[in-house]
Amino acid sequence: MRQGVSGSVATAVGLSALLMSCGTQPETAAPPPGPAVAVAVEPLTIGAAAEDTTGGSIPDGQLVSPFDVKNPAVGFLEPAVLAAIQNAATAAAAEGVDVQLTSGWRSKGFQQRLFDQAVTTYGNTDLAAQFVASPETSMHVFGKAVDVGPVVADQWMIANGSRFGLCQIYANEIWHFELAVDAAGNCPPLRPNAAG
Repeated sequence: MRQGVSGSVATAVGLSALLMSCGTQPETAAPPPGPAVAVAVEPLTIGAAAEDTTGGSIPDGQLVSPFDVKNPAVGFLEPAVLAAIQNAATAAAAEGVDVQLTSGWRSKGFQQRLFDQAVTTYGNTDLAAQFVASPETSMHVFGKAVDVGPVVADQWMIANGSRFGLCQIYANEIWHFELAVDAAGNCPPLRPNAAG
């Protein structure tokens, strides 16, 4: 999930707005059996409670170089992930594409605040989990995931990331990449979202 002080969840929700503006609806999980219940999903605004300058937060709207290892969001990435995103960024730069990060490593506390805010916004943990993973399941907490930006970099990574072992994981997050190629260098099928 893309992240900043207000970026992680807000940007994920921003993707929904972006997709809708393009005439595309984000994928959602099938409703549970029983009577239909309308659920209004509003964009999430992360307030000061989610600010965490040492826990992996990158301020909303800012991009960080994958070479800025002094930033905990970059420096605390698992070494193999860090090397992969740096190699990808170098290759992309040779093609005129500037691959930056909007998120990388996150502390458990920061991830918990993001998840709690998503629960408050969406009304329940099941819906929130489609946009924000819990600290126990988030690959960001383990330093095994990066969120890439801007959009042209996301598109480059979707087309080329597997050369470096990096794959888009969730259909509703074009920016989220993890080391996930198989022995043949292929990425796994996309999961619909962080919950599925």
